[in-house]
Amino acid sequence: MSDGRGGARRIVFWRHGQTLWNVEHRFQGHTDIPLDETGIAQAERAASLLASLRPSLIVSSHLRRAHDTAAALGGLVGLDVKVDKDLRERGGGEWEGLTRAEIAAGWPVQYAEWEAPGGEAVTEVADRVVAATKRWIAHLEEGGLMVIASHGAAIRLGVARLLGLPEELWPILGGLANCSWSVVQEGRRGWRLLEHNAGTLPEPVNSDDKPEFAPAAT
Repeated sequence: MSDGRGGARRIVFWRHGQTLWNVEHRFQGHTDIPLDETGIAQAERAASLLASLRPSLIVSSHLRRAHDTAAALGGLVGLDVKVDKDLRERGGGEWEGLTRAEIAAGWPVQYAEWEAPGGEAVTEVADRVVAATKRWIAHLEEGGLMVIASHGAAIRLGVARLLGLPEELWPILGGLANCSWSVVQEGRRGWRLLEHNAGTLPEPVNSDDKPEFAPAAT
């Protein structure tokens, strides 16, 4: 942790670019869906902005929508992208590949709670994302910046846990738009949030996250 004599370490949690399933409001979860053309362009644009921060470490989920997003930045700054499966999206169980409308029709009770049959609990996702974050932050020097390329629900839950928010307050953090990011900084008393859903003007959030963090499917 920063002792005040040097620069504090920072982490940029960067959500992947758009996929076809995002556009179709399909639950992606662990399914390995690639970026679409818009997503590739989003990654390139965001990478050009994040490169100015001079990251010293880039870590990504193993899912290619996140890894290809991270690679756009790695290519600009000359860094290899490290991979950690614990940064993957929340598992959707029986819901993966289904639209929100299909989920609401087939599982109205579970939909209301956003708990997929066979899927992951929010606490499990938060714990593994934070565990991965702490493993990699140990490699970061004082004043360094790490970029983590991950997924909408995984980032929101992980950041909430990292900040020490009680679970009942996790909904305070809204969802992230494609290729937007959140920034946290280490301080004497833990981590604090500097930016959230930064990088774009406000736009719809098409994510695997809870329905309250996304527009209604059309």
